[in-house]
Amino acid sequence: MLVDSHSHFDAAEFDEDRIAALERARAAGVSRQVLPAVTAASWPKLRGLCLQHAGLFPAYGLHPMYLSDHRPQHLEDLRQWIERERPFAIGECGLDFYVEGLDADTQHRYFDEQLALAREFDLPVIVHARRAVEAVIVAIKRIGQLRGVVHSFPGSEEQARQLWKLDFMIGLGGPVTYERANRLRRLVAAMPIEHLLLETDSPDQPDASHRGLRNEPSRLPIVLQTIAGLRGENEADIATATTANAERLFGLSACSQQTNPAIPGFL
Repeated sequence: MLVDSHSHFDAAEFDEDRIAALERARAAGVSRQVLPAVTAASWPKLRGLCLQHAGLFPAYGLHPMYLSDHRPQHLEDLRQWIERERPFAIGECGLDFYVEGLDADTQHRYFDEQLALAREFDLPVIVHARRAVEAVIVAIKRIGQLRGVVHSFPGSEEQARQLWKLDFMIGLGGPVTYERANRLRRLVAAMPIEHLLLETDSPDQPDASHRGLRNEPSRLPIVLQTIAGLRGENEADIATATTANAERLFGLSACSQQTNPAIPGFL
């Protein structure tokens, strides 16, 4: 059974067929999903989904691409949500130096504060690092005593090694299925399996055979097949190892979530 370690299953793109998409995921062997939030406004909907549907696990955070939606008060709100809700991670947070118009200093301020909360509450952190891996590593070292995952890892093998030494994993999804992703494919072929998580980043980043279409968690086995092929290993062994990695990082093995029919309106 697979864990999709990064799925935005609360996104509006799933509002029309979320139940069907969840059934497709389970039929494909994807029994659990970690759902990272992107804005404070998205936290209540995400919480409701995770309470209503077994196998969905919440993370709360402030994504750098939505900088215009964030307010300093949201950091205090995040603290309160963490204290009350006890999520499985903090995120999605991080740095994005690809999108123009996102002030770097403001990004760093929100990122550092969320890293500090992760350390204070002893929670893993789910990190976005587009064209910003080196800056992310510096921030992680500066705050210290952290663990987590850099999702959709875009960096070099040396940067990956630095993250592993810092108790961070890397998440890989659709991009690794593209034949031109040579650096990424070389990395996954040789990396220690104990540092790898599988993800879809649904509804974004579809695999090569699904390009241009909405991604969803049921596509995770395609990522698994690609990685197993690149490593020359059995798919079942990769599935077992990456599921164990997700359970260890997020504490999934120690918890059980049941559906809650008393919370309406999140289908």
